[in-house]
Amino acid sequence: MASPVLPNTLVAARAALDKQEVSAADLVEEALTTIAQWEPTLHAFLEVFAGHARTAATASDKQRAQGTVLGPLHGVPVAIKDLICTTEGHTTAASKILQNFMAPYDATVITHLKKAGAILIGKTNLDEFAMGSSTEYSAYGPTHNPWQPARVAGGSSGGSAAAVASGSVLAALGTDTGGSIRQPASFCGVVGLKPTYGRVSRFGVIAYGSSLDQVGPFTRTVQDAAIMLSVLAGHDSQDATSSPLPVPAYETFCHGSLKGIKVGVPQEFFAEGVSPEVTTVVKAAIAALADQGATIINLSLPLTPAAIAVYYLIAKAEASTNLARFDALRYAPVSLSSHSLVEHYLEVRGQGFGAEVKRAILMGSYALSAGYYEAWYQQASRVRMLIRREYEEAFKEVDVVVGPVAPETAFTLGSKVDDPLAMYLSDALTVPLSVAGLPALSVPCGFASSLPVGLQIAAPHFKEERLFHVASVYEQAHNWWQQPRL
Repeated sequence: MASPVLPNTLVAARAALDKQEVSAADLVEEALTTIAQWEPTLHAFLEVFAGHARTAATASDKQRAQGTVLGPLHGVPVAIKDLICTTEGHTTAASKILQNFMAPYDATVITHLKKAGAILIGKTNLDEFAMGSSTEYSAYGPTHNPWQPARVAGGSSGGSAAAVASGSVLAALGTDTGGSIRQPASFCGVVGLKPTYGRVSRFGVIAYGSSLDQVGPFTRTVQDAAIMLSVLAGHDSQDATSSPLPVPAYETFCHGSLKGIKVGVPQEFFAEGVSPEVTTVVKAAIAALADQGATIINLSLPLTPAAIAVYYLIAKAEASTNLARFDALRYAPVSLSSHSLVEHYLEVRGQGFGAEVKRAILMGSYALSAGYYEAWYQQASRVRMLIRREYEEAFKEVDVVVGPVAPETAFTLGSKVDDPLAMYLSDALTVPLSVAGLPALSVPCGFASSLPVGLQIAAPHFKEERLFHVASVYEQAHNWWQQPRL
């Protein structure tokens, strides 16, 4: 398939638009053409807003001709994970139970995108209600990896990752609860950022685990991710967990040297279960950081193995509560034969929810039930705090922590879908940072068996600028993101 002929980064698109070398209409048409070429192979999108995007592009070009530029994304098409409410199209969470839902309002992040001039091009595929690590649990079929379509794109934000990796869009939004941005970014060879919990508003985002969920961007480059976070971040009075801390000019940190930067490497991130190929690629990237002036410091984070259990107890408990509101009375095309409320719930939730969502409801309800709440949920919450403190102590010695994003490269479609435990272990290296609420970024760092590998970089709370600094300096010395797709 032909690669996009127009600018392939947000920075380049912004410059080309400012110089009138391209128009918003050009970018939208290129995006729609590329989507049409890739969709039979990838299934990255659940809905494409062709008519809306063309109308918005015309309006955007008219504004620019009149001297009005709304922001750094003015005229740029952006894809949105179908877990985020938009007044355009449907918001289904990739579930049958919300098949007909059209949000009456925009999520705060969508409002920010529109204020910055972005054009919504469509909604992307995901694991149902963001519960999964491969985008195979979507009620509407899996997303395929642009590098090798027989492989998964990762999850739960696999559609957004595949859309950026295929060149269909320059940026897309995802959500990350336990690794759902970073892991698909690693699998698809793009940059994916999970901000600090509270850095970006969750208002208008369908909740999975409310104490863990965070919206973040997928982009081709680190600088593009910095631009996106500058647009998305900030306090929101409609989200009580939203931080009032000021938003730095993240893009200004995407340069410089790594001299004086202390990089921590936890030995637990290279424990049994991490493939030798991934280990080789990631350790080569760490050596490259040292060559660029960073000081490498070996660390131990002994609670890392406990994080996966802590995460799944907390996430599933919160999910069972959040999912209790879905009754299919308005939005699901379910043929009803029930004669009582109890029968109705059994019927519609049985038909409307997929296997992984049902599993979450059962696991979470059990963990929160009388007699088990103290032993399971509260104990997990205590260990969560210990994990957070462990990282706080580590960051007294180092500026960032690095390691693999995932234990392996993108696995074959169908190979884990019937093995929930194996699927959960795909997140073993991302959930510790989610449990601690830390910001983390995946940047492409090489290939193993012709599949992308991501380097995970984590920083202290609300220190995303460190991620952009370290990752951009590394990226500028390598060209992994420029490697051609199929």
